[in-house]
Amino acid sequence: MKRSILKRLAPLAFAAFALVGCGQKEAATPVKSSPEQIARGRYLAHAADCVACHTAKDGAPFAGGVKLESQFGTFYGTNITPDPKHGIGTWSADDFYGALHDGVSPKHTLYPAMPYTSYRQMSREDSDAIYAYLMAQKPASVQNVDADLKFPYNVRFAVRFWDMLFLKDTLPDASTGQSADWTRGRYLANALGHCAECHTPRGAFGQMQDAKTLQGGELGRIGAPDITPAALAARGWTGADLQGFFATGMAKQGSAFGEMHPVVELSTQHLNADDLRALATYLLGDAPIKPAPLSAAKLDDAAQLAAGRGLYLDSCAGCHGIDGRGKPHVAVGMDGNSTLRQADPRNLVVSMLDGIEAQRFPGVENMQHMPGFASTYSDEQIAQLANYLRATWGGQPGDVTADKVKSLR
Repeated sequence: MKRSILKRLAPLAFAAFALVGCGQKEAATPVKSSPEQIARGRYLAHAADCVACHTAKDGAPFAGGVKLESQFGTFYGTNITPDPKHGIGTWSADDFYGALHDGVSPKHTLYPAMPYTSYRQMSREDSDAIYAYLMAQKPASVQNVDADLKFPYNVRFAVRFWDMLFLKDTLPDASTGQSADWTRGRYLANALGHCAECHTPRGAFGQMQDAKTLQGGELGRIGAPDITPAALAARGWTGADLQGFFATGMAKQGSAFGEMHPVVELSTQHLNADDLRALATYLLGDAPIKPAPLSAAKLDDAAQLAAGRGLYLDSCAGCHGIDGRGKPHVAVGMDGNSTLRQADPRNLVVSMLDGIEAQRFPGVENMQHMPGFASTYSDEQIAQLANYLRATWGGQPGDVTADKVKSLR
């Protein structure tokens, strides 16, 4: 599955952001921060997933250069090192907080694909800690690349009106609770982790639909799944499973792949045990719904089922096992796999078409490369295989059509 950090942030109508140096402003007074504050800032920067958009592959840390493509144009993650010319070396702590809280830099208004719509809930203390950590990094004199956006998305002034309509101080909760863990998890998910940015449907103007918080979002060809308590329980997730998944990228429901893999790699694996527990508690609520057992699904078309099974035995069973239980360090199990248990089959279909890159996880765990079958199998064959998997191990109806596959190629 092709990685697009922009899509992982949010498919906004104003799909761009910029955290650009201040140009003519004089350098800020050197920041005096304690080692403790800098260490806390490092932890919080991981929790907020700052690296994803601000560190290019093989590039200097936080020096930008990450290419961000969208249907609205192309732009690039920017330099947020202390470099005074190209980075944020001229910014004060107030400036940094203004960018996170209000979407306004010293130079201009930010586009709301930079998730200040979630970071707005971040405390000033935590903002200052992240700022202290960034200002303690090595300055990188890496020039920012100007965004190439289509009209009218390149009109920054229009974002002011968007903010007036849609920028809110808090986001609705998808779960209920009052415990200390739930409260902490709420902050981790909503403010730092900005989970809603991907997992909440968007309105016509790119705004998050508050009434459908965490009910799943459109990310181009793929979808960020529904992660409300009921939906997680329906796919068999428990608090312990979620904690393990966020810490390692692995669970009995499958592994993190596609857009979720870098979230684990760059962010959640760095959370401590208390915060992992809190995050899971918030997503499920203080009184979690009992995980649903895997229900049996029937594929009425016996010929299609047989065809799908034949394709599975030919191309999949060698890694995922004839019984669908997978192989350690090779491939995840299919039996009860969370992707198969989703009502929306798009992520399954796209994975089969595109394949999945080899992925490393914390510790020694890894999953081998899964080849794509776009050039191997026809639309009808991909549909047959998908229906076999969903009906056999996902408890879902075999309703994937060749036309559906064709639309996702």
